[in-house]
Amino acid sequence: MKNTLIIAVSFLAVFVACSPTPDSSTAAVTYAVTQKGDTVDSYFGYQVADPYRWLEDDMSAETADWVKAQNEVTFGYLETIGFRENIKQRLTALWNYEKISAPSKEGDYNYFYKNDGLQNQWVVFRQKADLPAEVFLDPNTFSSEGTTSLAGLQFSEDGSIAAYAISEGGSDWRKVRIINSESKQQLEPELVDVKFSGIAWRGNTGFFYSSYDKPDGSELSAKTDQHKLYFHRLGTAQADDQLIFGGSAEEKHRYVGADVTDDGQYLVVSATNTTSGNKLFVKKLSDPASVFVALDDEGSADYELIDSRGDRLFFKTNFNAPNQRLIAVDMNTPSQDRWIDIIPHAENVLSVSRGAGFLFATYMVDAVSRVQQFDYAGKHLRDIELPGVGSANGFDGKSTDTDLYYSFTNYSTPGTTYKFNPQSGESSVYYQPAVAFNADDYQSTQVFYASKDGTQVPMIITHKKGLVLNGNNPTLLYGYGGFNISLTPSFSVSNLVWMEMGGVYAVPNLRGGGEYGKAWHDAGTQLKKQNVFDDFIAAGEYLIANHYTSSEKLAVSGRSNGGLLVGAVMTQRPDLMKVALPGVGVLDMLRYHTFTAGAGWAYDYGTAEQSEEMFNYLREYSPVHNVKAGVKYPATMITTGDHDDRVVPAHSFKFAAELQNKSAPGNPLLIRIETNAGHGAGTPISKLIDQVSDIHAFTLFNMGITSLPQ
Repeated sequence: MKNTLIIAVSFLAVFVACSPTPDSSTAAVTYAVTQKGDTVDSYFGYQVADPYRWLEDDMSAETADWVKAQNEVTFGYLETIGFRENIKQRLTALWNYEKISAPSKEGDYNYFYKNDGLQNQWVVFRQKADLPAEVFLDPNTFSSEGTTSLAGLQFSEDGSIAAYAISEGGSDWRKVRIINSESKQQLEPELVDVKFSGIAWRGNTGFFYSSYDKPDGSELSAKTDQHKLYFHRLGTAQADDQLIFGGSAEEKHRYVGADVTDDGQYLVVSATNTTSGNKLFVKKLSDPASVFVALDDEGSADYELIDSRGDRLFFKTNFNAPNQRLIAVDMNTPSQDRWIDIIPHAENVLSVSRGAGFLFATYMVDAVSRVQQFDYAGKHLRDIELPGVGSANGFDGKSTDTDLYYSFTNYSTPGTTYKFNPQSGESSVYYQPAVAFNADDYQSTQVFYASKDGTQVPMIITHKKGLVLNGNNPTLLYGYGGFNISLTPSFSVSNLVWMEMGGVYAVPNLRGGGEYGKAWHDAGTQLKKQNVFDDFIAAGEYLIANHYTSSEKLAVSGRSNGGLLVGAVMTQRPDLMKVALPGVGVLDMLRYHTFTAGAGWAYDYGTAEQSEEMFNYLREYSPVHNVKAGVKYPATMITTGDHDDRVVPAHSFKFAAELQNKSAPGNPLLIRIETNAGHGAGTPISKLIDQVSDIHAFTLFNMGITSLPQ
């Protein structure tokens, strides 16, 4: 077993470690009655009942009444936990610190984001030369409750015009506003019905964006299918926007995105039907007669535009490189046999950024960052010394920049911004947040444990120094395991407060994620999805076997695909944990692909219509379909948002109904439904603090803890 001491950090604890008291959390909960329907679906001759199908209708009065009734039960229960308010106060105090992003030069101004501490949304500031900084955009003024967020900001070539996207109530649907950068006055009516889109400017004339036709029925749950790329020319009506890609059956894809090279010469279009692999098309904008050239029309690999030098385009790709490589494509001879490696494939997963005329390769080594600097010929210039062991992000900017910036963080170090001199390779602190804790009382250790099939899986365990391994420590096990997403060390006030109260925080890097490249990702997809659940179960068993905790003091948590993870594991191994916290989860695996853009997740999951084998596989682990009558499930608090149009709340609604109807008595089975909130992005700080307070209080209370000594 490999054990590596990674971080030692500390702060002055306000709460002392919680002592177990007699469990009073098992008092009976009276749930709201959930009516059953008679819907039955047929799959390959199998009849599958779906008694709570009616909860999929987010526009019905019946669903609204059910949501209200469930929240009344949940918040009534939470109000009985005496120390819930203490946790909220501590979270509020620790969250209340100034946060400032790295600056970005646009026109005559440096722009940056700032939050004074408890502002619901970050504010965009700008500063010219040595003049005082001024507010440029304040999203806190977009709505009275702070639930309308800034979802994107891009400037035209000379910085004179800005286009910014807003999200209302957490929805993925966006509106785009166009303003004069100097006066901040809106120049024309906002664009509407924009979704899963960037803003790619072409000079100062206009920009490319993507959207779907509005679906029939609810825009928050109805399926969206054909993504289209448009060009909006400034001063013209949105109805007159030029359709660039996606308007024909041959060009039909679920996701279409665009980039424009910094010199404005080339338009790069990515098109895909899944979350893994994209087709790649390039058009020379400077030539009005040019047509799209297909660099890859199969879509079996991933491509990301990094930069250009004249007719030479630089892409990061996993084409013939499962851990990614950087290639150069000469558009005069664009065939794949003429592609040139700039940064070749290596044993660790690669990400690439560029700025100040250089390329920066960030390698992920057992989920922590290593950074190297290159020139555009692929010559290695230096290894960059980072401030510690953790996650580094940045090194991105314009070719004319003389300084670059990057952030560094780990589980116990707040994100600190560093200024980097690309000529000397020296770093200096640009901004370090002043969080009210000391950085020496906590430690992180990376361990490697064996999953069910013997695969070695890494996990980082963070807790107070001096923790006694007596099997009695409240432990939060957090996982994701999907969509090539990597969980790397990062700071969180929520986790800080959990550890401050004596808790252990553990994060395994499960298969299905991107920590070890495409093979690691693929090992947790479709007919191999059970590997992810096995990895997570084995992580819990490791923590118990090594006396960090016990099944009575273990909580499992995850969001989105991680919510599926929690739902599957708690139905497969309800004995493993005391508390389960599935957040905004994909929980109905037979129908997930019928909602919004869910069909695009088929690369990871497969679909019930794909084959009889896949149907049976999905049915065997789908959380909604695997709640068994008479089984005592762990104390559960499902969380979702009523405006979540990424993973529609019907998943959570149906899972809650099944648990409440079938579970043996003993543990509370609750659902907390946030109103005017979506999948998570842009959620106001006030709502985040409320939600985290409720989750921590629920978790500790159901571990038998009834008070927090001061």
